[in-house]
Amino acid sequence: MATLSLRASPETVRIGVFDAVFPPVMTIASGDTVEVQCVSGRDSVMPPAGSPLTSPPELLAILAANPGTTAGHIVTGPIAIEGAMPGDMLEIKIHKIVPGANWGYNVIRPLVGTLPEDFHETTMMHIPVDQERGVCTLPWGTELTLAPFFGVMGVAPPPAFGRIASKEPRIHGGNLDNKELTAGSTLFLPVWVPGANFSVGDGHGVQGDGEVCVTALEMCLTGTFTFTLHKGGGPTNPLLKMPRAESATHYITMGMNEDLDQAMKQALREMIVFICSRSNLSREQAYAFCSLAVDFHVTQTVNGEKGVHGLLKKGLLF
Repeated sequence: MATLSLRASPETVRIGVFDAVFPPVMTIASGDTVEVQCVSGRDSVMPPAGSPLTSPPELLAILAANPGTTAGHIVTGPIAIEGAMPGDMLEIKIHKIVPGANWGYNVIRPLVGTLPEDFHETTMMHIPVDQERGVCTLPWGTELTLAPFFGVMGVAPPPAFGRIASKEPRIHGGNLDNKELTAGSTLFLPVWVPGANFSVGDGHGVQGDGEVCVTALEMCLTGTFTFTLHKGGGPTNPLLKMPRAESATHYITMGMNEDLDQAMKQALREMIVFICSRSNLSREQAYAFCSLAVDFHVTQTVNGEKGVHGLLKKGLLF
């Protein structure tokens, strides 16, 4: 089992898109661990000259190689896993996530977010990050404890999708924006192309469920991941069709749809399938159990495909 490193560079990132045809920038074996550097930002959000807020040279090099970039997630990858084939399942264990800069930003932009009809002016906040204390300080003085995670984690989409924007989360994962996916959690993704081709980016230092103004604390992060391939979907997840996850305390299902009601139904159906696969409960019993014991949260309402995730506390199944 090797431990490897993948740095962000103009050659190892792409901006704003997923496509099954993108070649991997690294190939690893199942069980390998990779430390992946991810960067976030563009020219219009960089701190002013002379500011104590500094940026990693990798971000500056990527922006210099992509002049005029105005939008799109900077994602590092793809990472191919030897032997992965469509129909398999990729397990991504998130060991560690650390800040890669002493600042992040939050921006309100016209025509996007949950209330585009209410906010018509661009509003930018540069937010200092104390990496040693693990906090950020908002302009009005409030400190928030960091809870870093990656907004975008996904494998290559099905080839039939062609080139798709990174904005919308879909069956390949992508822009999940699920704040439960912090260090210690595990993400499970269905594989759609040979190699799986995993990419990651869109670092968030902290975020509330909903991500209502369209940005969280957007910042550079470095994550450490172990990748495990399960052939044919894996022994405990034979019915995996959508991204699924677990934290130290909960099992997590996800739903994504333009209609929030449909996203809720999808997350609920996924939870019913999960409960039935892990217990001797009938579908009717699992449905009732969801009503009694599962919490459903709005993941985000700003990515076109809205998100809902269900949380089932560990220890309740048998």
